[in-house]
Amino acid sequence: MINWPKLSIDIDKDFDMCFACGQKNPIGLKLKFTQEGKGVRTEFTPGESHQGWSGVIHGGIISCILDEAMSYAALFAGVSSLTARMQTRFKRPVQVGEHLVITARVTKKTRRLLETEAEMHLRDGTPVADSAATMFTISQEEDIKG
Repeated sequence: MINWPKLSIDIDKDFDMCFACGQKNPIGLKLKFTQEGKGVRTEFTPGESHQGWSGVIHGGIISCILDEAMSYAALFAGVSSLTARMQTRFKRPVQVGEHLVITARVTKKTRRLLETEAEMHLRDGTPVADSAATMFTISQEEDIKG
């Protein structure tokens, strides 16, 4: 990733204004993740402000939620990361008001990279989308400890 700018990322800063999980972001999704086994879980019901075509949730919103879930899976595994590559498969359209269940997990961890997977289903288990990503490690718990 030679073309990436040098970034100073403050991983100790709070996430209040994050579009996906920031609880104080007035236009954000306000996702809250919990640990579930070796992964994470959240639920979300999209509204009219999340649509692309009339009544259908924008694919970018779905991708954003899956990306955030994979980032939280990394965080819960003790790794702060940035998404380097992500591939999403859309299995069916999501309509405004359909309740979504999202899960994610880390599938492989090396010193510099993580492989992650996420799935999105309707409440009844109907698959909506899934995603896989490669994440760059920014820091790990052992880096912070010393």
